[in-house]
Amino acid sequence: MAVRRLAPDAVQPKSFAFTPQTEAWLVEQVRKYPVGRQASAVIPLLWRVQKDCGNWLPQKAIEAVAERLAMPYIRVFEVATFYTMFNLEPVGKFYIQMCGTTPCQLRGSDAVKKVLERRIGAPQHVTDDGLFSWLEVECLGACCNAPMVQINDDYYEDLTEENFDKLLDDLAAGREVRTGSQQGRTSSEPTDNVQTLQDPGLYDGSRVGAWKKRFEEEAIRKAAEEKAKEDEAKAEAASAAKEAAVEPKPGKPDSGRATESPVADAPAQRAAAGERPVDPGARVTASEEGSRKTVDAQAVAEEEEVASRLATLPKDASAEDKANAVGERPAGLDAPRGGTADDLKKILGIGPANEKKLNGLGIWHFDQIAAWERPQIRWVGTYLAFPGRIDRENWVEQARALADGNTPS
Repeated sequence: MAVRRLAPDAVQPKSFAFTPQTEAWLVEQVRKYPVGRQASAVIPLLWRVQKDCGNWLPQKAIEAVAERLAMPYIRVFEVATFYTMFNLEPVGKFYIQMCGTTPCQLRGSDAVKKVLERRIGAPQHVTDDGLFSWLEVECLGACCNAPMVQINDDYYEDLTEENFDKLLDDLAAGREVRTGSQQGRTSSEPTDNVQTLQDPGLYDGSRVGAWKKRFEEEAIRKAAEEKAKEDEAKAEAASAAKEAAVEPKPGKPDSGRATESPVADAPAQRAAAGERPVDPGARVTASEEGSRKTVDAQAVAEEEEVASRLATLPKDASAEDKANAVGERPAGLDAPRGGTADDLKKILGIGPANEKKLNGLGIWHFDQIAAWERPQIRWVGTYLAFPGRIDRENWVEQARALADGNTPS
């Protein structure tokens, strides 16, 4: 690495002061780091100050950065001299960094270098009019459009001796110049036999998001196919169950046939005969199926309503704020009745952590939970961050059974 030193005293300014814009910018930068770690802003601040000083860092500016960040001067000097992005001597209004590494050299960077030497002089020399200075640097990452240079913050690519001469003429005359390729090609397409797709939809915004729509449509199609398969399987199972229910057993023509008009005390009769009760989930009537679908639809509608209400709250809303937005807090007790609380952990889904939270809400007894209705269920479910769990695990039904002295089913 080349030795880097500060500019001679003859060109150093006698003083330096931050601009009001940089002062305000610095406050925002320092806020990004923990208290006492403001030194982390040294590189961005040096870069900002370099811009304010005509693209170089005077000694007074480096010292001002050190004082502002409460850093030893030598620490900031080490940073400024280590990174070649910081210029320690004055540069031209148009500071040219010429890439001289292998890809650019193979593509003709020697011709670009000859133009710089002829028109500007040696590296780091500033022309008498203050317009130009240059430096040869390592790879700038535009090898596909070599040779190239960086002038201030912009890249200029596909350079030849002729178009680079014209570029410098235009800059000196204050004329508008084109950044990027100086041969008119788009991005890094081939220089000849161009076969790049020129679909206007790629550039006018009409195709934005089209890829996402394809994935969404495919997901909808697959979901519909899965639903159709599921419905078909359910229909086959229901048909098989119906046939099994009415098919007579050998030797007993009427055995197993469904009773057309069952008597009201049929369950008691079956129990007296020692038969096991019929599993209500084994056979679902049309009315029961319709009732289930109605309940499912109501649950979906309620979830959507809760989600829409929560979406209106700020991101830092507390659990209680969220719960208040969707339901009604259940009435609580200051202490358990008789000084003894029920063991809420007997309810499936309530562990020690949830029991403690419920106690904190004044919920100590099974009958309190058994009395919950939709507003209270929504409130507690949102407060505990368990939307839908109270319903899925039937907390209310379990609590009613426990309050009556029974074991939940």
